[in-house]
Amino acid sequence: MKSFAFRKAIEKDLKTATALIEQAKVFLRENGVDQWQTGYPNEEAIAGDLQRGEGYVMEVEGQVRGYACISFAGEPCYNELAGKWLSDLPYGVVHRMAIDDVCKGKGAVPAFFRFAEELCRERDIRSIRVDTGADNRMMQRVLEKQGFTYCGTVCFDNSEKIAFEKLL
Repeated sequence: MKSFAFRKAIEKDLKTATALIEQAKVFLRENGVDQWQTGYPNEEAIAGDLQRGEGYVMEVEGQVRGYACISFAGEPCYNELAGKWLSDLPYGVVHRMAIDDVCKGKGAVPAFFRFAEELCRERDIRSIRVDTGADNRMMQRVLEKQGFTYCGTVCFDNSEKIAFEKLL
């Protein structure tokens, strides 16, 4: 796999980002994960990311092969953590990450997290938080490999999510 390039998503990326999310929903369902099976995230959520300037795409050889929301505005449900965060520092949060099936297992997810960490450092933010479905063991393993620490659970999209934090 050639190198990954990252950039802020623009309006013309909306359909591709939505298609990546839909592909990820199928992948999760086929792997017995209930996450993202209720309609969310949808095109409206991604359009909101783009309007707020929080949507980012990953390109491989000029093709969009990944999408994520990377926000610095805080996540309200994180205020209700059942557990304890590693810090009270300002943080970045990664939501709605979806990687094209052709890039899975080829370093795309770690590269996207490194990019998110770079964005945090550029803003002098030393914490990054992520949540994932309680049954999404695949993403939980990825997060642990990337140095994230389990901090507890939050309720989001009417279900329990496992919350992680990494200090930078």
